[in-house]
Amino acid sequence: MGYWGYYVVARSERPLKELEALGGVRDELMLLEERAAGWQVWECPGGGGEQARDVGSMNSLAAQTGSPALFAYVMDSRCAVVEAAAPQSGGWTACLGRSAMTGYIGGDERSLEDYFLPPADAAERAVAWAAECGRTVQAQLLLDVLRAEAQPSAEELFFRFLDRLGVASM
Repeated sequence: MGYWGYYVVARSERPLKELEALGGVRDELMLLEERAAGWQVWECPGGGGEQARDVGSMNSLAAQTGSPALFAYVMDSRCAVVEAAAPQSGGWTACLGRSAMTGYIGGDERSLEDYFLPPADAAERAVAWAAECGRTVQAQLLLDVLRAEAQPSAEELFFRFLDRLGVASM
């Protein structure tokens, strides 16, 4: 069995677990990485056989930090739901590992669009999200990740997505 859990990513001078927007999972959050320019990556493990946690609202986290923020819910290391929000450009949802995600929703590639933005639209929204962070990113590089299989894992695919968004490691 692979990894099940959330990653929470935002930029803040305070530790994210202190913010009211994440109050419901405060005791379960663990700092995974501190990245350049004040970015933090926190982890909230769990899921799989148990009910998925309610980690809060991306919109609330973005409003509270005054900066774009995102969650990723990784499912068995095979795919991930990405939910992002920014104070100006708003929220959007995409998935990583699309073919594996079709198995979880019990549909086909076309039915993914009932839940998630198509890759090209998600890449466009991600470019706007990055711009709100003060980063200029290439839509094609994001699109490549959004269309990629989760090899070797959805976690690695998610961190590749973060890097391409300009949420750079130190």
